Amino acid sequence: MTRRLRMGMIGGGPGSFIGPIHRIAAEMDREIELVAGAFSSDPVRSAAAGQTYRIDPARAYASVDAMLAGEAARDEGIDFVAVVSPNHHHLPAARAALAAGIPVLSDKPMTATLAEAQELAGLVAAAGLPYGLTYTYSGYPLVREARARIAAGAIGTVRKVVVEYPQGWLAGEAAGKQAEWRVDPARAGLGGCIGDIGVHAFQLAEFVTGLAVTELLADLGAVVPGRQLDDDCTVLLRFANGARGVLLASQIEVGERNGLRFRIYGDKGGMAWAQERPNTLTVNTADGRSEIVHAGGSQLGPDAAARSRTPTGHPEGYLEAFANLYRDFAAQLRGEAAPLLPGIADGLRSMAFIATAVSASRDRAGWVALDI
Repeated sequence: MTRRLRMGMIGGGPGSFIGPIHRIAAEMDREIELVAGAFSSDPVRSAAAGQTYRIDPARAYASVDAMLAGEAARDEGIDFVAVVSPNHHHLPAARAALAAGIPVLSDKPMTATLAEAQELAGLVAAAGLPYGLTYTYSGYPLVREARARIAAGAIGTVRKVVVEYPQGWLAGEAAGKQAEWRVDPARAGLGGCIGDIGVHAFQLAEFVTGLAVTELLADLGAVVPGRQLDDDCTVLLRFANGARGVLLASQIEVGERNGLRFRIYGDKGGMAWAQERPNTLTVNTADGRSEIVHAGGSQLGPDAAARSRTPTGHPEGYLEAFANLYRDFAAQLRGEAAPLLPGIADGLRSMAFIATAVSASRDRAGWVALDI
């Protein structure tokens, strides 16, 4: 298949932050084109979004079912759907697409609950269709470089993992569309901060180290009075090789923006990377030397180099990382290998992390096993 892949979007209507991000990322490498969508459950809002995205008005549908039926009737219908709606809609949207024989790329988390994730995993297996998750930060070239170097033994045996994701935008009243659904259990699911950004930190910790978390001790809190879901999280981690870790995620840290970062220490060295300064990776060695690895530089390994678009010194960031995941998914749809694209296994582990952390914190259970 040499033509551009045709994408249908579920969600991403007026007022959406993530919908336009998905559209820009999908189309960045000219592999994919947004051609259709069920952008809102309100037909008027869906039509308005279609105008914003500059698609054929006839392909801005009033519902997911209408889109799947309408596109199936076209000679040049959609090749896959991107699910960018709030968490509670991820399972029904993916279920409908898979039943129609359409592959799915979904925003994270996989679903609203672990039970839903387990159901979806069964549906994907039965359908035998590609399924991916947009854990955006795993698309950054230097995150992939860190993963490759750790796998090659650059810092020796991993001993300690520190991953943080501080934000401050929900320190007060949750006002506006983007805030309101994230603090609503009916739409967000079991977790608030833990499901919105804590799960990014968890996925990043496992992705970069190549190690699975086996146990955790969680302390989750709703700091803002009256809030039903957590907005501040501290989770201690134990990894399969015996390494210890700590995950800090908060949306009430005033002044913080989008400060995702990791520090990973082995018996021969350590690494550090920060999302707000994504174009450098610091590698420290036991003899006191430090190496600054630059995005686009000649010292990158093959995967990081293949996912860099500009020469060193020309910053790449969030949109390019997002686009790398779309490039990976396009490769998968074309029958090529895309081993670093997050998928069902990542989704199940992440949903198990949310469910386990929420229940363990609520029950003050101490250390508990992380089981799928």
